[in-house]
Amino acid sequence: MTGVSRRARVGRRLRVQGPGAARILVVALCCWQTALWAGAAQPPVFAAIVPLLCLRGDSASSLAALLLRILGVMAGVALGVTMVGLFRPSTLVLAVVLALALLCGTLAGSATTLNVQVAVTSLLVFANPSPAAYGFARLWENALGGAVTAVLGPLLWPRDPRREVAALARACAADLAAGLVRGTRAIGSPEAAAANRAAAQAQAERLRGYGARAREAESAMRFNPLRRRHRDEVTELGARIGLAVGAVPHLLTLAAEVELCTARHGPAAALSLARTRLLPVAEDTGHALEAVLAGRDPHENTTTARAALTRYAAEDTEPLAVVLRRPFTGLLDLCDRL
Repeated sequence: MTGVSRRARVGRRLRVQGPGAARILVVALCCWQTALWAGAAQPPVFAAIVPLLCLRGDSASSLAALLLRILGVMAGVALGVTMVGLFRPSTLVLAVVLALALLCGTLAGSATTLNVQVAVTSLLVFANPSPAAYGFARLWENALGGAVTAVLGPLLWPRDPRREVAALARACAADLAAGLVRGTRAIGSPEAAAANRAAAQAQAERLRGYGARAREAESAMRFNPLRRRHRDEVTELGARIGLAVGAVPHLLTLAAEVELCTARHGPAAALSLARTRLLPVAEDTGHALEAVLAGRDPHENTTTARAALTRYAAEDTEPLAVVLRRPFTGLLDLCDRL
C-alpha cells in the first residue's frame, strides 16, 4: 500500500508540475537556438537562463518576472562596466557596487520583492576579465531570451483558468455544505462544538484561499490568448466563488454561537430541539450553496430551508433559538442575491 501511495503522489506531482517543466525546456531550447541563429560566438547560456528564472505557472507573473530580470540586467551591466572603467577592484569598490546595485534593485523591483538581478549582474561584470564584452553579450542574449520567452511562454501548455475556477467552485460548495452540517450536529456537545469551531477556522482560511486563487485565475485570462473565449465564464464563476467567500462570516458565526450556547446551557432540551430542527435547514442551505456555485437555481432549496426555519421560529421564540437561526438566514439571503 505504501508503494502505491508513493507512486500516486509522484504521478500527481508529475501531472501538476510536468507541463510547466516541459514548457521551460522547450522555451529554453528555442532561446538557445535563436541566439545561435543571431550569431552568438559563445554558447548563449544567458538566453537559455531567462525561461528558467522567469517562467511561472501564471502568465502575468511570468511577464512581470521577465521585465524585472531584463531591467536588472540592463542596470547591472551599466553599473558594472562603469565602475570597472573608473576604479580598480577592491573591497571598498565592491561595497560601493553592491550598495548601488541594491539601491537600484529597490527601484527596479516589485512592491514586495527586492530585484537582486542588478547586484548579481554587476558582480559578474565586475569579476569578468573582459567586462565590456561580457556585459554586451549578457545584455543582448538576455534581451533575445526575454523576447522569445514572452512570445512562447503564454502559448505553450497555458493554464486553464476555466477548469481551475470550476474545481475551486466545487471545492467551495463541498466545504460549505459539510461545514454547515458539522456545525449543526455539534449543537449540545461541548467537545464536538469546540472541535467544530477549530475546523470552521481552518475552513474559513481555505475558502479565502480559494477566493484568492480564483482572482489569480481571472487575471491570468488577460495574458492567455488561447483561453480568452472563456473569459465570461471564468468571470461568472469567480463571482460565485466570491459569494462563497462572503459566506465565511456566517459559517464562523454559527460555529461560535454553537460553542457558546452549548457551553452556557449544557445538555438542555432547547439545544436538542435546535439540533433536530436545524439539521434539515443546514442540509438544504448546503444544497442551495452547491446550486449557486454550480450555476443552478437555488430557489427550491432556499424555499424549503426558509419554510423549516419559519416552523422552528413558531415553535421556539427564545433568544437561544433566534441566535442559532440567524446564520442560516444570512446564508439564505446570500444565495438569493444570484
